[in-house]
Amino acid sequence: MIDKIYESLARAVADVHDGATVMIGGFGNAGMPAQLIDALIGQGARELTIVNNNAGNGDTGLAALLAARRVRKIICSFPRQSDSHHFDALYRAGEIELELTPQGNLAERIRAAGAGIGGFFTPTGYGTLLAEGKETRLIDGRHYVLESPIHADFALIKALKGDRWGNLVYRKTARNFGPIMAMAAKVAISQVDEIVPLGELDPENIVTPGIFVQRVVKEAA
Repeated sequence: MIDKIYESLARAVADVHDGATVMIGGFGNAGMPAQLIDALIGQGARELTIVNNNAGNGDTGLAALLAARRVRKIICSFPRQSDSHHFDALYRAGEIELELTPQGNLAERIRAAGAGIGGFFTPTGYGTLLAEGKETRLIDGRHYVLESPIHADFALIKALKGDRWGNLVYRKTARNFGPIMAMAAKVAISQVDEIVPLGELDPENIVTPGIFVQRVVKEAA
């Protein structure tokens, strides 16, 4: 019987290893799997490469993971904002590496990994520092930059509901990067508000099919 439900957040992230590449869903706090991040902090993995839209807000979630000095490198599109003080301090001290990627490129690089695409050409970033060292090509009179897919060992995402097969539905824009990150990771772990019986989710509303999800865990009350 297929049953991807894990009884605890700690067990769901227990095998995240030092040096792993971990995708973390969310757009700011929207859709961020805060409880899975807290479990990862408690688990103790270090030297992580994190893929996220931004570099943490305030003192919780991803920002707390940075503050615990567990991150070696971050790949994101929006590293600085008024409350990104933990990232700012680490970056200024030379304690974290940043790979800056335009938001559309970031999403497409993640999607490309999940779709088995070896790379793609995009005009975004051409002629800037972001294109240094990358292959460029003139296509139909326009310049493009070759971007590579981003693969991950693990993806931590948040969904509204899930079942024991790993099928997921999301709450409005909280879905953001979750679906493509689940496809791009070897192991996708979803924190959900509610676990429902098999068959309760309308197939027409399932955004992430269970084939892309390895673990489902209900968030703590």
